[in-house]
Amino acid sequence: MPAHVAIQGVSRRFGDYTALHDVTLEIAPGELVAVLGPSGSGKTTLLRIVAGLEMPDRGQVLINGEDNVMRPPRERGVGFVFQHFALFRHMTVFENIAFGLRVRPRAERPSRADINKRVKELLDLVQLSWLEKRYPAELSGGQRQRVALARALAIEPRLLLLDEPFGALDAKVRKELGQWLRELHHGVAVTGVLVTHDQEEALELSDRIVLMSQGRVEQVGTPNEVYTRPRNPFVFEFLGETSHIPCRLLAGALATAGGAQTAQNGVAAAVADGESTLFVRPHDLGLRADPSGPATIRHITPSGPWARVEFLLEGRSLYAALPLDSIAGSGLTPGGTAMPLPRRGVLFADGRGTMDEPLHWAVS
Repeated sequence: MPAHVAIQGVSRRFGDYTALHDVTLEIAPGELVAVLGPSGSGKTTLLRIVAGLEMPDRGQVLINGEDNVMRPPRERGVGFVFQHFALFRHMTVFENIAFGLRVRPRAERPSRADINKRVKELLDLVQLSWLEKRYPAELSGGQRQRVALARALAIEPRLLLLDEPFGALDAKVRKELGQWLRELHHGVAVTGVLVTHDQEEALELSDRIVLMSQGRVEQVGTPNEVYTRPRNPFVFEFLGETSHIPCRLLAGALATAGGAQTAQNGVAAAVADGESTLFVRPHDLGLRADPSGPATIRHITPSGPWARVEFLLEGRSLYAALPLDSIAGSGLTPGGTAMPLPRRGVLFADGRGTMDEPLHWAVS
């Protein structure tokens, strides 16, 4: 049965360094949740506490309603997959997968026939039956990680924890293995927690994302929610590249450097008129050649069907992502000037007033 996980008020310090600040999080049975954040955000510490490899200073880790803080890892029903595989080099693929079953206490240990059957099933599941007699050194990185996943699943865990499982692999193998993991998770009754610093990986693989920074949870939501409705500047900037456009709130409208007026949606009444900054995704930012425009184009770099257009605006280096076929005949050239035309973006409170929610706007 997949685990229901409730992390309640968990904190952890290492000397003067606080790795986790009062973290509270709930994970539904069968979910695949990605814990995302930069190095030092506390995501691996949180995973180790859930696994029982680290003790919190305070707080609870409830698995199916039972507090597991004082329970040893082997009694938690947890499978753990590490970044660097952690396979036994002197054991074959078959023996590595069977290991967790063979070391169980005698009263809980399956028969030899049952162990063999379980390992064969897992080899079929991870599509490595033909490699069962090979040793880890004879496998590719992607194959080793599949063996590590099969070994974690052998004990039939109710909770599968993955700590940067694809971090040691090249980009192509990462993508292929990530898609395979997503399909595997749908076919296996287990709750999954994936720790990663790779935004694309988290957005593509998970049911929900937990975004962390400096030991705190910044936002929890579906991939679409955290990407399109970021709660604060950190979330917006961490999930993809960002351009910052100077703007001004004035009498119920928003004016950018180019003078474009945009409709406001959901602005708290206490937000005062004044200068601010618009956070814009590069693909939501247009440019129009204009001899009196405030932006100076520095570089235009083709990238597949898109062109990366870097420009200077009020001393800041920003860029827009434009369709490559729109550049020809547009008048946009390096050294020329242009008018930035943001189509949509987010405005966060910055000391002028207060907002219950960030302002999400689009060109009217």
